[in-house]
Amino acid sequence: MMLPRATNRRPVTTATTLAARAIGGCAALALLAAAAGCSSSGGNGPSSGSGKKTIELVTGVKSDPFYITMSCAAQQEATKLGVNLKVDGSAQWDVAVQRPIVDSVAATRPDGLLISPVDTTALTPSLQQIQGAGTKVVLVDTSVTDPSIGVSRISSDNEAGGRTAAKALAQLMGDKGSAIVISVKPGVSTTDARIKGFTEEMQANHPHITLLPVLYDNDLPATAAQQIQSTLAAHPDLAGVFAGNTNTAQGVSTGLQAAGKQGKVQVAAFDAEPDEITALRNGTLDVLVAQDPGGIGTQGVDQALAAIQGKPVTASIGTTMVAITKANMDDPSVSKYFYKSAC
Repeated sequence: MMLPRATNRRPVTTATTLAARAIGGCAALALLAAAAGCSSSGGNGPSSGSGKKTIELVTGVKSDPFYITMSCAAQQEATKLGVNLKVDGSAQWDVAVQRPIVDSVAATRPDGLLISPVDTTALTPSLQQIQGAGTKVVLVDTSVTDPSIGVSRISSDNEAGGRTAAKALAQLMGDKGSAIVISVKPGVSTTDARIKGFTEEMQANHPHITLLPVLYDNDLPATAAQQIQSTLAAHPDLAGVFAGNTNTAQGVSTGLQAAGKQGKVQVAAFDAEPDEITALRNGTLDVLVAQDPGGIGTQGVDQALAAIQGKPVTASIGTTMVAITKANMDDPSVSKYFYKSAC
C-alpha cells in the first residue's frame, strides 16, 4: 500500500513556544495556526523525529513474480515494524525506464531506499545523490559496481545455487552419463556464477558424470531447443541439463519433447515462478533451484531500518537457495519458496 511520508508536528500552546519557533524560522506558520508546528526535518532531508519512517522499494521488473514476492514480504515486514513502505518498479529491465523512478525517489527524500538496479553503473550518480542527501540505500537482488553505494547488499548466492543444482541433478541422473549447461550468454555475473558453482560441484564430487562444453542461447528459447536436439544427436548418453534461466529451461523442455526424450533427460532450472511450478508438477522440468526473494525483501527492510536508527548493519547478505523436485514440492518447508504472482 502506498502511504504518505510521515512528519512530526507538535502543538503550539504558549507565547514562549511561539517565540522559540520564531527563532527557529517557523514563526509565520505558528502565527497562522496555534496548532501548527514545524517538521523535524525542516524539509531539508529524511525525517529524524519519532514518527513512522518511510522506505521506498524500487524493483527491477514490477510484474515479475520474483519481485512481486520480494515486495509482498517487504510490505509484511514493514507493517510489522511500523514502517511506511512505498513500492514501485520498472515495467521492463531498462535503465531508461527505471531512471525516472529513481529521480522521483530523490525528490521525495525517504528515510530509506531498497533498490534492484537494472544496470551496474548507469544509475550510480543518482544513487550517490540520494545517499548523499541522507537516505539509507540498500541494494536488493542486483547491485552496482561502486562499492560506496549502499549500507547493505542482499542477494542470492548464485554460486551456491549452481552447486545446489548440480547435487540435485546428479542424484536424479544416478551419478552417471553426460550433462550439459545451456545458459544465456557469457559475461552475465549471475549466470556466470551459477555455471561456476555447477561445474565445480560436478567436477569435484561426481566423477562419473561427463560435463560437455557450455552452450549459450542468447536468452532465446528456440535456440536452446535446437541446441539440445543437436546435443542429443551427438551424445546419446545425455542424461542431464542445467538451464541457466527460465527462458532457457523453456527451450530445453521444448527440444526434449520434440526429440521424444522428456522424462529420460533430467532438467534442472533456476527460479520457482508459477509457470515453472506447473512444469515441475507435470514432469516437463525435474529440478527447480528456488531463490528466496521473500527473504531478500524482509532483510532489506530490516537492514534499512537498522541504518536509519543508527544500529549495526550487515554489509553483505546471501540468502537461501532450495532445490525443488516433484517429490518434495508439496512439503510446506519447500513450497514456501514458490514465487507469488500477487500478495
